[in-house]
Amino acid sequence: MDIKKSAVAGTLESSDCMVTVEPGRGQVDLDLDSVVIRQYGRQIRKVIYDTLKRLDVNDVKVTVVDKGALDCTIKARVECAVYRSNDIKGGLPWGGAIR
Repeated sequence: MDIKKSAVAGTLESSDCMVTVEPGRGQVDLDLDSVVIRQYGRQIRKVIYDTLKRLDVNDVKVTVVDKGALDCTIKARVECAVYRSNDIKGGLPWGGAIR
């Protein structure tokens, strides 16, 4: 799936994250800022990369500001931002059902 325009999902509230996706430069470029990066940085990156891979997104600039979100929240925010960038609004199989 291509990223057609910039889109945002999430908030900067505690236990949430804000994910911004923008058209990329031929690769996945991730900028991660997290209050728990020392403890969970690898896992957060893995969730982001796995979600993008499942959505078949290979060309994107992703900016994530994490305030202690759980993996399921991060995954949902990434999915939502990608769908918003493509103006997809209905019939979405949320929660990993996408193949």
